[in-house]
Amino acid sequence: MTFERALSDSTAFRICFVCTGNICRSPMAEAVFRDLVAQAGLEHYIAVTSAGTGDWHVGEAADDRTINALAARGYNGSGHRARQFDPEWFDKFDLIVAFDRGQERILRTWAPNDQDRSKVQPMLSFDSELAPLIDVPDPYYSDAALFDHVLGMIEQACGSLFRQITPGISASTANN
Repeated sequence: MTFERALSDSTAFRICFVCTGNICRSPMAEAVFRDLVAQAGLEHYIAVTSAGTGDWHVGEAADDRTINALAARGYNGSGHRARQFDPEWFDKFDLIVAFDRGQERILRTWAPNDQDRSKVQPMLSFDSELAPLIDVPDPYYSDAALFDHVLGMIEQACGSLFRQITPGISASTANN
């Protein structure tokens, strides 16, 4: 699924995962969520992408530790290239998922109106067990063990999010 397809109007549901630099947490979520979408055969109905609030890593691959953690669990993150979230994208996405309160605050500040601000949701809010933690830790300045731990949190939250949105997607696909 290309980035351009994620921004098109031809998809039933469009989601963008946003972390700080788009090389650790958001590429993990993008890979995990794409896998869930593919397993359910919903590639034509759900578009998934990711971005960062900052521009430090634009054009770079995901962090090697991200790629390794994903590969160890059967996901492919090797084709990822970092991009910065553009506030003009708000009208193109149904859901914009932030990994910590800082990103959530930045995205809501960038949103042009209340409707777009409401699209910004914290990653862990989708899972009742993880929600009290509020933030997904940034593993960038840590070791491979934290990358693996963060990936586990992301897998759990993505699974919960997927279970929440698929009934609506299934209903819209039945009507087409």
